[in-house]
Order: sequence, then structure tokens, then C-alpha cells
Amino acid sequence: MFARLRTLHADAHCELDHRSPFELLVATVLSAQTTDVLVNKVTPHLFASYPDARALAGADPAEVGALLRRLGMGMFNQKARNIVGLARGLLERHGGEVPRSLAELVKLPGVGRKTANVVLGVAFGAPEGVVVDTHVQRLSQRLGWTRSDKPEQIERDLVALFPQRDWDMLSHTLIFHGRRLCFARKPACGACGINDVCPVAFRAEHVGRKPPRPRRHDAQQEATAPLRKVGVERTRAR
Repeated sequence: MFARLRTLHADAHCELDHRSPFELLVATVLSAQTTDVLVNKVTPHLFASYPDARALAGADPAEVGALLRRLGMGMFNQKARNIVGLARGLLERHGGEVPRSLAELVKLPGVGRKTANVVLGVAFGAPEGVVVDTHVQRLSQRLGWTRSDKPEQIERDLVALFPQRDWDMLSHTLIFHGRRLCFARKPACGACGINDVCPVAFRAEHVGRKPPRPRRHDAQQEATAPLRKVGVERTRAR
């Protein structure tokens, strides 16, 4: 199945624009809860002002946050603190260079396993796990490669199924398939090149999706239900 997906998406790659491991690390941290498209619009301006770890480490997080805000980045204050903090960590502990181990990368502000493995896989060709974003999570469930909906367990399942040489490209391929065909709400099963082997073909919309958030009215009713119950009980007691 993976071999056929690779053929379908032979151009799969990391879509965060970067020229160095440092730029990739910063871009990946900035990509949390936003799109690669927006990050690629922001980073040229960011790196024009702060081209390397030393420059960013010496920056005022408030000024970096203001720049991110002007460029349309959400969570700009938190992300500014993270990228300035990680630049300082790189300078203080690694001579300004991006470390090549997950254990060292995750010590940096804003860097978790997913970000670390993006950098290790794309920049150094040596991932220590599989990147599990929303697309990888959804498709892994739909393809029958995991029964879990927890990213940590999904990563363990994928690592057990695939050799290390495939870990980096596995995530890129699934991300491309998720963005192009296997959508969360209305997957294009009819146009999918592996619908003959997919275990949930033509009913995939029911698999791998996050449960809908409760509507505001429903959430308010649920939150006040205990209070209403207490009121009723008091009335009965009288």
C-alpha cells in the first residue's frame, strides 16, 4: 500500500521553505496550529531580520512577536518566545548549530517529538521516529495501520510496521495523500489509486476524524446541568 502511495505522490516532500537546518527548525515551530502556506509567507521576513541563531538569540521576544503579528501569525507572543528561546539554547549549548539527536532537540523551547523528527528526517536524513500530524493520524487509522487515536501510540505502531529508511518519507507521503485526496470530511475515494485495497474505501469519512466540538449552547447546558439538578432537589425538599 505504501509503495503504491509513493508512486501516486512521487513529489511528496516537506513543504516548509528553508535553506538550513536552523531555518527548518524555526519554521516547524512556527507551523504549530497554522498552515505551511502562512509560515512560508512569514519566514522570509523573519530571516531577513534574524538570519541565524546568534541574531535571533539576541532579539527582544516582544519585537519578534510584533513582527509575527504584523505578518498575520497567530499565537505570535508564545511563538516569539519559543523561537528566541530555542535560538538562545542553540547558541549556549550547541555553538549555534542544530543538534542531530531527538534527546537534545526536545530540550529546546517549543520543540516536541514531531518537530524534532521533522528536522532530523528532512535536514539530516536520520529520523528517530515518524512524524504524526493530523493527516498521518487520520490516514493511519483509515488504512488499518493502527487502531489507536493517540499520536504516541500511532507513532509506535508505524515504527513497528516500517523500516527506518521509510520513516521520513512515510509521513510526507501520507500528508500529501491527506491534503490531495483523503480529506477529513469528504475523502475522494472514487479518485483514490488504492481504493481497491483500502479497508474503509467509500466509507472513510467515518474513520479517523476528531469528534465534533460541542456547540456553545450544548456546552452551556451541560455545564449548568449540575446546578439545575441541585435546584430541583432543593425545591423537592421544601
